[in-house]
Amino acid sequence: MTLAELQKRAAAAIMAPLTASDDMAAKWRREADALIKPNSRLEPLERLEIYSRSYWFRVLDCLYDDFPGLCAALGQRAFNRLSRAYLTERPSESFTLRNLGAGLETWLREHPAYAGRHFDLALDMVRLEWAHIEAFDGEARKPLGPEDLLELGPELRLGLQPHLTLLELKYPVDDLRIAVNERLEEHDSASNAVAERDQHRTVRRYRRLKPQAIHLAVYRAEDFVWYRRLDADEYRLLDALRQELPIGEALEKAMQGSAIAEERLGAAVQEWFAGWARMGWLCAVGGTDG
Repeated sequence: MTLAELQKRAAAAIMAPLTASDDMAAKWRREADALIKPNSRLEPLERLEIYSRSYWFRVLDCLYDDFPGLCAALGQRAFNRLSRAYLTERPSESFTLRNLGAGLETWLREHPAYAGRHFDLALDMVRLEWAHIEAFDGEARKPLGPEDLLELGPELRLGLQPHLTLLELKYPVDDLRIAVNERLEEHDSASNAVAERDQHRTVRRYRRLKPQAIHLAVYRAEDFVWYRRLDADEYRLLDALRQELPIGEALEKAMQGSAIAEERLGAAVQEWFAGWARMGWLCAVGGTDG
């Protein structure tokens, strides 16, 4: 057996799903004998099991750290079932665990039963929490300032920062995610019993949440991730700019069916562009890193 073959077989064994009791499946006993020698205290399977459990507990913890809002929305048990099923089908394939949840939205759409009656809420939360990850360390380009926007001709094309994500959601999950963060901070200084009781109350409250359509921008500023709600017209215009349409075409597309009176449209658009420039959202199409 070559070194590469040994590494592949060992990786396959370590990354194989654990049983319900967090043990390696019995079929790996023979594989363990071929990969690892026993020592004075442990058999080959027991030695391999240490690495397997370390791997699985690590990736499960990472998924929870990245998606605490999803855990709160579903409850711990349902989240654990979802996490194990997802990671079994979509094991880590990147050098960094940052990308662990990259396929979770697509996977959940293909496996809605894991969210049960709370599918729409869970899907919105997954989309928000992945956008949060993208905003945290996504690419930043040199922003355009107000002085760069003095002449907004109809043929001008503008870009949006790559770390900015626009979301159209069915539930106000931004409020939920903020509440989860606050409770997690509180739990750092609370006993386990208090934290668990509070978690149950939080889950019950979230599951009673009523749908509320919102438009949201998730972005980074001054090394922090921020959520900002948008009205529907502002969202549509930003989405059109994201497609790199000329400003004239973007306005025409975004304002179809708008409730803004024609005499107020110019002032509204100027206010939006000024705000976007202040927040550093706008950049040149194909701009360089900032």
